[in-house]
Amino acid sequence: MTVATTRPVDDTAAVPVETDFERARRRRVRTGLLVLAAVAVAAVAIYQFWDLSNASSYALDLRRRQLLTLVIAGASCGVSAILFQTLAGSPLLTPGVMGFDALYVLLGTLIVLLFGSDTLAGMSPVTTTVMNAGALCVFGVLIFGLLLKVSGRNLVVMVLIGMVCSALFSSLGSFASRMLSPTDFLTVQDIMFASFSTADESVLMVTALLTAAAIACCIPLVRYLDLLNLGAERAIGLGLPDRVVVGSTLALITVLVASSTALVGPMTFLGLIVANVARQVVGTPRHGPLLLGALLVGAIATVLGQLLVSRVLDFAAPLSVVINLVGGAYFIFLLMRRVRL
Repeated sequence: MTVATTRPVDDTAAVPVETDFERARRRRVRTGLLVLAAVAVAAVAIYQFWDLSNASSYALDLRRRQLLTLVIAGASCGVSAILFQTLAGSPLLTPGVMGFDALYVLLGTLIVLLFGSDTLAGMSPVTTTVMNAGALCVFGVLIFGLLLKVSGRNLVVMVLIGMVCSALFSSLGSFASRMLSPTDFLTVQDIMFASFSTADESVLMVTALLTAAAIACCIPLVRYLDLLNLGAERAIGLGLPDRVVVGSTLALITVLVASSTALVGPMTFLGLIVANVARQVVGTPRHGPLLLGALLVGAIATVLGQLLVSRVLDFAAPLSVVINLVGGAYFIFLLMRRVRL
């Protein structure tokens, strides 16, 4: 009589073993996000409660609205820049190259030229924001939709046409501004720079909901965006639904850029700064922590930048000028580093 014996099954054989390198990288990502969250909370607290003894209830309410405006603008620019850079395959590109900022300035210039500066000044904040956001969304849907239909996955062609549109809108805006009176020209000058000083409560709430919804819609796309890091051809070979993912991502970029630009105005280099700093601090190409890091860095950059402008520079220069100055130098640094590599 023989007794059948069975060998015990090793259940741990199929479980992938996490290496020391992967554990170290996971700790670095977690530490980077915790540091960013701590700095963001500290920046918001300092902005809201700085010199509290002289602040009235109206001043505190104004600071709260300014803070919400700064956080919305910074988060929108950071997240949209990460999404656009993933699709374009380059950390040097942002949605600003597609001509959104130039179209925003052109719209304001045309209103002043056709109806006068009093008409623009007399429009309610809600009307102005809805008009600008609607025009920018229509532009984004048209340019992204048509280019996807015509050129398919060729994002290089899309970026080149976007740059041509940006140059065209800038030229038309410059031409229109030359026909304005000196008073109307000063009004147009104010449109060219982002402003965080005043924000209507209803506009803020609508913009905040739009931004939060768009960022939440990024969550189901995260695993597909991680696949795109391998390259478009490999990602498609691994089962990526390319047109659905690219179309959905471009729609989210349009909503984020249109809402933030209509809320505060053009901020050309903010997305470039935020996206690349977030990549450095978080230290991972995975889009889950990367998008969260970009959101936090965007809020930190705008809040600390406005503190610098208000407390150190005493409003001698608007925040958009400081951002463009720093962002231009940072762009040259990134470009030189990539060329050297």
